[in-house]
Amino acid sequence: MMYKFRSRADSDLFMNQAPAERILGIIGKQPAPQGIIEPADMPRAIAALQAAVDDDERARHAPGDAAPAAAGAQGITLRQRAWPFVQLLKRSLEADTPVVWGV
Repeated sequence: MMYKFRSRADSDLFMNQAPAERILGIIGKQPAPQGIIEPADMPRAIAALQAAVDDDERARHAPGDAAPAAAGAQGITLRQRAWPFVQLLKRSLEADTPVVWGV
């Protein structure tokens, strides 16, 4: 399944199922065919994603840790996956418009 995140503040953002559901989980949203992130919830979501990215970066750079393999077969980090979503949230927050998917 492909997720299509939409906002009047920015272009549509398409994500594959696994990365989208990981990001949704980080921000406290249940993976679902439809959903919404209200502007009032965006600061908390942005902070949660930034904290998760920081934690992931620390784990990836820990000495003697096998965490880099956890980035997946393609080696794409959480920072790379989350960046476009964070930008979408920031622009939507500035425009005071929700981010929706599946509608």
